[in-house]
Formats: sequence, structure tokens, C-alpha cells
Amino acid sequence: IYELMQNDRVIGGINAESTEKAVQFYSRFVKGTLHRTNARTAEMCKLTENSSRDVQIAFANELSLICDKAGINVWELIELANKHPRVNILQPGSGVGGHCIAVDPYFLTSEFPYESQLISKAREINNYKAFWCAEKTENAILRFFLEHHRKPVVALMGLAFKPDIDDLRESPAKYITSKVLQRSADTDILIVEPNVREHPVFKLTDYEDAYSRADIVAFLVAHKEFKTLPHTEGKVILDFCGVFKK
Repeated sequence: IYELMQNDRVIGGINAESTEKAVQFYSRFVKGTLHRTNARTAEMCKLTENSSRDVQIAFANELSLICDKAGINVWELIELANKHPRVNILQPGSGVGGHCIAVDPYFLTSEFPYESQLISKAREINNYKAFWCAEKTENAILRFFLEHHRKPVVALMGLAFKPDIDDLRESPAKYITSKVLQRSADTDILIVEPNVREHPVFKLTDYEDAYSRADIVAFLVAHKEFKTLPHTEGKVILDFCGVFKK
């Protein structure tokens, strides 16, 4: 609601008259500046905003893949790189979801396939990151079995597409959970989403109970509740979203 009222708005109608009508409507509740343009530019602006975010997140996610191979803490790296006054790298995660950032770039890549190379690659990277997280979790399950000669208890922490919401649309965490369940059917997997009371497909577990019982903990979403958990020695922690980065 705050952003609905405070953010600037780009308004473009099919002609000057319709643009003014829209400006009159939005001026009733928007305190930000209303920027007039045409409908084509306004629509492209929306797609550009979300595609820009997707590209920036893809850079952070690509760094996390590189750092994993190089044995570098990506959270520390980004914090240090951002000390530069002209650098502002976002935080990596388990992918990109939601009904805007994960969707809008496809309108550009489908309409302008040869011109949108960077946008297309960013979508590929962010989709791959979810696959990579699922694969890392599956490998940890296999490694635990080989070392301890028993199946581990696994906690998958988070289903929403970003922290502290109950929206699961296009969620990479939901994709990762489905993949791990499919490939580890005989493993005790605890699924956690503190912002959802129940789910039609996944049986949900309390986050503290799941964390306490689990041998392997995969943080898929950085919900505020997870940041209160102790960093328990002896557990295999897969922190894909920086819950324990500090």
C-alpha cells in the first residue's frame, strides 16, 4: 500500500485525452510524480523495470555459482565489492519467482529474440539456479547416506517466491522442493513455509521443529523467522539465500 501511494507512476494512454483521464484517476491517491508518455512506451517501461531486476539478480546468482566452485563466501564477496561507490550488487538466492520479474522478460525475448541476448541469458541463469540448488540438495542427501549409512532427515525451508510473504507464484523454492521430493522419495523430507497455514500438495512442518529434527537443512527463502535459528554444529547447512551470511 505504501508503494502504491508513494511510488512514481508512468502513465501512457492511446492518446493524450486518455492519458489525462488516467492521470486524473491516479492523482486521487498517488503522492509520487505522475509521468506522462504514450501507451507503447509505458508498457515497455514496465517490462524494462522487471527485466532490469532479473538481469541484476542473474549477475548475483552467477557470482554464487562461481564462488561455490572457487571456495569463496559469496556473501562476504558481495559485501566487500559493494564498498565501491559505483557498485551495487544484489543478493543471490535460489532463483527468481513471482508474477512480474520471472514473467515479463519473456515478452521481450519472444518479440525481439535477436536483440534481447542479455535478457534471455539472465532468464536462463536464474532458471538454472533453482535446478542447481535442487541438485546440490540431492548430492548432500547422497553424501550423507554414504558417510552415515542411513537416510538423513532433510528440512526444506521456504516455499514462497521471496522473503516474508505467502505468495508461491512461479516460486523457485517450490520447484526445488518438488524436484527433491521426486528424486528422494524414500527420504524423510520436512517442508517448511511459515507464512502459509496449509498447502494442497505439500505437508507443512513448523520451522523450529523441522530445523531441530533435520540432519540437512536447505534454506530456500530468507524468511525472518529462519534468521532467529541458531547455527547448530553437526547439521549440513545449505544456505542458498544468505540466512546465516552474518
